Amino acid sequence: MTQTSAPRELAERIKEAALEVGALTFGDFVLASGQRSAYYFDGRMLTLSARGAAMVARALLPAVRASGAEAIGGPTLGADPMVASVSMLSAMDGGPPLDAFIVRKGEKDHGTGKLIEGPLAPEAKVAIVDDACSTGGSLIHAVDAAEAAGHKVALVACILDRNQGGGDYFRERGYPFAALLSADADGNISVAS
Repeated sequence: MTQTSAPRELAERIKEAALEVGALTFGDFVLASGQRSAYYFDGRMLTLSARGAAMVARALLPAVRASGAEAIGGPTLGADPMVASVSMLSAMDGGPPLDAFIVRKGEKDHGTGKLIEGPLAPEAKVAIVDDACSTGGSLIHAVDAAEAAGHKVALVACILDRNQGGGDYFRERGYPFAALLSADADGNISVAS
């Protein structure tokens, strides 16, 4: 697989698990980007299941490590279970532990007013992940927040690339972009190539 270092077999099992837990449904949906879709991928259904979280973490951790990232984060809410799972696995696999962080939709209006939550070292190299990428809006917000805080984005990744421009956006701007699965407009999902 060229976009990730996840073996094809693991990506296929992630696809099967997504179908089993109901993370993929068909109908008429409006996406966060405002675009309409004949299918909806709710990655949280996958990553909040124990088996799905474990598989996604095993699939993403090699790509995150290969990027040189020192921490993993992403936009709340889709990335929350992903970053926690990858971070936990990183502490158990013998490599350097990767701390997790979450990027809020906006700064808090109380307490410290943080936009980024988590134990993130200054000027860290980071991987930014989300469950799905359509036009890339949520991922762009997280990348912008990380860079504004002085961090270097080493990788942008998702479980499902909807192929609606987001992946192209990151590649055109020089960010390494990885996806485990790829979808067409009809909701046909395959292992990303």
